[in-house]
Amino acid sequence: MIKRLSSGPYLFWMLMFVIVPIVMILAFSMVTVTSGGDWSFSLSNFSRAFDPIYIAVLGRSLKIALEATFICFILGYPMAMILAKMPVKYRTFSVMLFVVPMWMNFLLRTYAWMTILGKNGIINGLLSLLGLPNVTFLYTEGAVLLGMVYNFLPFMVLPIYTVLMKMDQSLVEAAEDLGGDKRTVFRKVIFPLSIPGILSGVSMVFMPSVSTFVISNLLYGGQYMLIGNLIEQQFLVVNDWNFGSAVAMILMLLILASMAIMNRFGGGNPEERGANLW
Repeated sequence: MIKRLSSGPYLFWMLMFVIVPIVMILAFSMVTVTSGGDWSFSLSNFSRAFDPIYIAVLGRSLKIALEATFICFILGYPMAMILAKMPVKYRTFSVMLFVVPMWMNFLLRTYAWMTILGKNGIINGLLSLLGLPNVTFLYTEGAVLLGMVYNFLPFMVLPIYTVLMKMDQSLVEAAEDLGGDKRTVFRKVIFPLSIPGILSGVSMVFMPSVSTFVISNLLYGGQYMLIGNLIEQQFLVVNDWNFGSAVAMILMLLILASMAIMNRFGGGNPEERGANLW
């Protein structure tokens, strides 16, 4: 009885702020409003979401999200290894450098890149001082990708760093005693054992990257339509909540599918993962 009462607030929170909103979005997505203002249940909003123009938006969103996730992995894994091997007195400060920017408002961090990449921004100012021609950075796909990598890189570094810190170093020492060089030890031991952190980092970067709309609005001037921008537009501009809800449900199912895939490949104990991979 006491356990049930203690879990009550958490169940109430889940019900009111997770289950109810999802049910409301699902209900809106399955409703069509006629010109006369009458409501009817149908799947026309979902069928409309699969029009070629919206499929192109979804494909563009997946493409840039995968690119951002890959770049975050390429940059984040070596950084996580460097942090894990640092002496304790330097490690704490270095980890804090990754965490502190996350305390700042997400919108302000993105606005800062507008100042850096703008026509009269810091980068072009430095190029002018060097006598080099100005370059257009802002309002390009590269600027959007840069904004994603900057904002979401800590979400890749920290999970991998945590796994590397908890790794049993006796396994690494055993591999070295058996004659393995650094490359072999990394490929056969360290990397397979760090896969749970990699999968967590990939999930934590991919999910916000595929659904973001603030970064593309600011760094591409709202001209670069991603799936997040489409949903925002339907709710705030077009006032078509039904179609916006249908697109949101499709995006949620896509994210859930990606999480299921990550969990599938992240299952099992470390030895099984290493054996299956190598």
